[in-house]
Order: sequence, then structure tokens, then C-alpha cells
Amino acid sequence: MLEALIFVVFPFCMLFAAISDMLSMTIANRVPVLLVVVFALVAPLTGMEWAAYGGHIATGALVLAVTFGLFAMGGMGGGDAKLLAASAMWMGLNIHLVEYLVVSTIIGGLLTLAILLYRKSLLAAVTGQNPFLRHFAEESNGVPYGIALGLGGLLTYPDSPLMVWALTRLAT
Repeated sequence: MLEALIFVVFPFCMLFAAISDMLSMTIANRVPVLLVVVFALVAPLTGMEWAAYGGHIATGALVLAVTFGLFAMGGMGGGDAKLLAASAMWMGLNIHLVEYLVVSTIIGGLLTLAILLYRKSLLAAVTGQNPFLRHFAEESNGVPYGIALGLGGLLTYPDSPLMVWALTRLAT
């Protein structure tokens, strides 16, 4: 049962957030809340030491503080800030968090360039009313960074502490 939660919840939430941000430029509060609640319930049941558990929670709090500052300065959306903090909790303050941040940043940079090029192209005028592309075409909209966070999370999650624990349990 624990393995199933570990295999399903994080990937589902990251995929849902990416698709939601792409379609509506919003990430529902229930996504980061679900990530936090499931982590808080599942991690101790995996045998994670209390110090490590506290470290993961502190990581989420630290990332939330930083991203809240970015949100307050207009550099990041509120949904992105909450999603990044909740997903960082699953990674912990270690190299896996760095991997996640670097991969998400690279994807986010490529996404931003692609959107800027799309907005300046004739294609944006033609496809701007398409439900999947309308937010990308509007120059007044920001970049749906939840896409980059979702993809970055999905790519780096297999090396995260809980996923390694679950894979080890299945292998034995």
C-alpha cells in the first residue's frame, strides 16, 4: 500500500499541475496540499528517521519562504511557489533537490524561449484561439511554469528517497 502511494501520488500531482497550468494558468491548492499530507503520512511509515523526516519538512518550509519572496516580488506565480515547496519536501535537502531545481530550471528556460518565439510568430495569430494554446499566445500572460516543475519533478523523482525506498521494497 505504501509503495502504491509513493508510485502514484507524486507523479499524478506533478502531471496534474503541469496540465492544469497549461490549460488554465492556475495550479489548484489541493495539489500541493495533497503532496504535503501524503508525504507527512507516508514518510514515517517507511522507516525514515525522524531527523531526516524533519529535514524534509524543513526543506519544504525553506523553499516556501524563498518562493513566497519571489511571489511577493512578482517573479513567480503563487501556485508555482506552493507546488515547488510541496514537491521539494518529497526530495529533501540534498542532491536530489538540486537535480530537481536544475532540471526544472532548464525545462523552464526552454519553455520560456519557446513561448516567446511562439508569441512573436504568425502561428500565434492563427492558433491563438485554440484551447490548448490560447494562454501561450497572449503576451499579457506569464509563463505557465507549472509545466516545467511538473516535468522536472517527473524526471527526477525516480532518484528521490521515497521512490528509492519503494523500489528497494519491491525488489526484495
